[in-house]
Amino acid sequence: MSDDIALLPASDLIAKYRDGSLSPIEATRATLARIEAHNDTLNAFNLIDEEGALAQARESEERWRIGAPRGRVDGVPTAIKDLILTKGWPTRRGSHAIDPDQPWEEDAPCVARLREHGAVLIGKTTTPEFGWKGVTDSPLTGITRNPWNPDKTPGGSSGGAAAAVACGMSALAIGTDGGGSIRIPAAFTGIFGFKPSFGRVPAYPASAFGTLSHVGPMTRTVTDAAIMMSVIAEPDVRDWYALPPADGGKSADYTQNLDRGIEGKRIAYSPTLGGHKVEPEIAALAAAAAQRFTELGAQVEEVDPGLPDCAEPFRYHWYAGAAMLLSAFTKEQKARMDPGLCDVAEQGAKFTLFDYFAAVKQREAIGLAMNRFHETYDLLLTPALPLAAFEAGLERPQDYGDGRWVDWTPFSYPFNLTRQPAASVPCGLTSKGLPAGLQIVGPLYQDARVLQAARAYETLQPFQMPAL
Repeated sequence: MSDDIALLPASDLIAKYRDGSLSPIEATRATLARIEAHNDTLNAFNLIDEEGALAQARESEERWRIGAPRGRVDGVPTAIKDLILTKGWPTRRGSHAIDPDQPWEEDAPCVARLREHGAVLIGKTTTPEFGWKGVTDSPLTGITRNPWNPDKTPGGSSGGAAAAVACGMSALAIGTDGGGSIRIPAAFTGIFGFKPSFGRVPAYPASAFGTLSHVGPMTRTVTDAAIMMSVIAEPDVRDWYALPPADGGKSADYTQNLDRGIEGKRIAYSPTLGGHKVEPEIAALAAAAAQRFTELGAQVEEVDPGLPDCAEPFRYHWYAGAAMLLSAFTKEQKARMDPGLCDVAEQGAKFTLFDYFAAVKQREAIGLAMNRFHETYDLLLTPALPLAAFEAGLERPQDYGDGRWVDWTPFSYPFNLTRQPAASVPCGLTSKGLPAGLQIVGPLYQDARVLQAARAYETLQPFQMPAL
């Protein structure tokens, strides 16, 4: 990985805290130094709590000194996406419409679990307004940029989190994913991003985008994501949608069988997921990555799951959610919002109840198709995205017409519709030095299997970080 403290994975930090060769204060200071050096350029954080982070690090150092760490991530620098409630910090959601001067007295479930396990919370990462699109810019916080090339977008909506993790401004980050918002920026920035099965990581308050929206880890290694999952998947009664607790009321330990491997697994590789355009370099990198799974003892076949159309039902779900979300705001507040978000909400407001429930039936058919597909195949591989990162400040690449972000993310949102676990793992660099991602999709509720497959691939092709 790196000798730079700020680029050490959380697993290494924890090992060094345990043997006394490094302290949480040193790690936190290294992280804050990276933020000072790069955040003005990348705009990954919109809130940085240096004083609070150092205070938490001092408390963590004392716990490690006496051999009594609080939990799995004690002393690890961690960033929280600014859609997630965090006690004591405003959650602006990338919007002028949110008043920062109000009581902020509650942690979302994932933040509460991280705090209970001793994480050092660094700050809030940037997001497009209410997380509505696949890139990261907003009227409130401006444009967020990619560490590999600041002229390019890091993707979104968890783009600030991805940029922070990629360049060492945080070891761990929480992202959300309602249509690819973890996996898109993970692929564009060369990190690991994992969207768990819906309900596996408790969420509160519930997203306006309903059962499309997932909460998950963004890290530089698969092991770190497994550590995070072991923390943030712990139960929370505030999530009405949450899956039943694992292991008799305790969360599963996703690190326990992480190195089990995938020998004997039957894996499908779909290069276009039904005929979507993929840039040649990305197609070649993803295909080569898929074939490497044969070196791990798996049987890889090029086969398409034959899904029904996913774009139309996704738009009905997503646009209707946007309409519901913006209905709470005044005309004056909407005038300061991202025009694209307002346009999507206006379209969603025109849908009838019949339109919406027709989309629900389409969604059910897509989910059933994938359930049947996984009766034969243990995993599905696809490119994470059809292209590399494009110019920062644009909603879509210039050669993708006049559509919305859904038009250039065809591999992402189908698996929000199906609620399946899906990850983006780095699979190489283009000739212009930009990362590409391979998507690993597992059957519903088989989160551990996706992590195990990603970890097995990681052993063959360790991740690379940008040179900053």
